[in-house]
Amino acid sequence: MYILIAGGGNVGFYLAKRLISNKHTVALIEKDKEVCDEIAKEQNILVINGDACDPTFLEEAGIKRADVLAAVTGEDEDNLIICQLSKNIFDVSRTVARVNNSKNTRIFSELGIDVPVDGTSLIATVIEEEASFEDIVKLMTFKRGKLSIVRIDLTNESPVVGKQVMDMQIPKDSVLVSILRGGEVTIPKGDTVLKAGDDIIALTTIENERKLLDTLLGVVKG
Repeated sequence: MYILIAGGGNVGFYLAKRLISNKHTVALIEKDKEVCDEIAKEQNILVINGDACDPTFLEEAGIKRADVLAAVTGEDEDNLIICQLSKNIFDVSRTVARVNNSKNTRIFSELGIDVPVDGTSLIATVIEEEASFEDIVKLMTFKRGKLSIVRIDLTNESPVVGKQVMDMQIPKDSVLVSILRGGEVTIPKGDTVLKAGDDIIALTTIENERKLLDTLLGVVKG
């Protein structure tokens, strides 16, 4: 795939590195020239020094042939604009946006962003802890509804502690992507038993997010 990244901070850098290691073609746009120079030294990719909110720089970076656009700057307004330009002007089929303020997640979804990712630490975790970006893209292909990426820390009170994944009633269009346990990351399988203290990354649709949280953490009453 040809993937265009807007934003060359830590998240953008690690995302580019990950995608390159998976044999994807990557281009990156960043406002700060010094950051561009550093990335160009580290990675053999096309790096454009410019504002991705300007369609001229998107075109220069090859947006017309991009399969996915990932807007991961530190400004929600910029990420939203970049994704909307990519979809509405250049017909990019898939857009992923970093959401810095969690209050904006629903707005991003309602305005047509395919995958709004809530939180800098979460998207870094998804990238760095082996939760494959390809899995996200594949799920988007099968489910055109809006997706949510959630992170859940299981407690002793969680109703799924001690259960195998195959025995859990996970909501429709939801999947457990990875489990961080004792500093190690594993990909959950049917016979994987969940334990208190597990840090779970999961994908679900926006409408099923509450159901997934209730399944993993228990229904909060009152």
